[in-house]
Amino acid sequence: MFGMGWPELLVIGIVAVFLFGPDKLPDLARQAGGFLRTARRMVDSARNDLADELGDDFRDLNLRDLDPREIVRRNVVEAMNDDDPEALELPAGRQPLRFDERPPYDTEAT
Repeated sequence: MFGMGWPELLVIGIVAVFLFGPDKLPDLARQAGGFLRTARRMVDSARNDLADELGDDFRDLNLRDLDPREIVRRNVVEAMNDDDPEALELPAGRQPLRFDERPPYDTEAT
């Protein structure tokens, strides 16, 4: 949950007891739960309104496909699986350099 484990939740609970006291803590937890329920209801309502307005386009929209990490991963995998033999060949008239040969130096290159 939010990248927090039991030790973090325990520390938050102890700090809450010290800050608010054990007698106010149940009321604060009840208010926080009510706030979360209201926020979830508002988000669901907005999502449903958006789905009604956009119709089938919204249902077909997959936001995971728009994740930049997923796009990069997909392009890298496609490039690795690309079996284009022409991409591996050297241009005509060019020979690979020998091990001890230095590449040509262009003085006008930036």
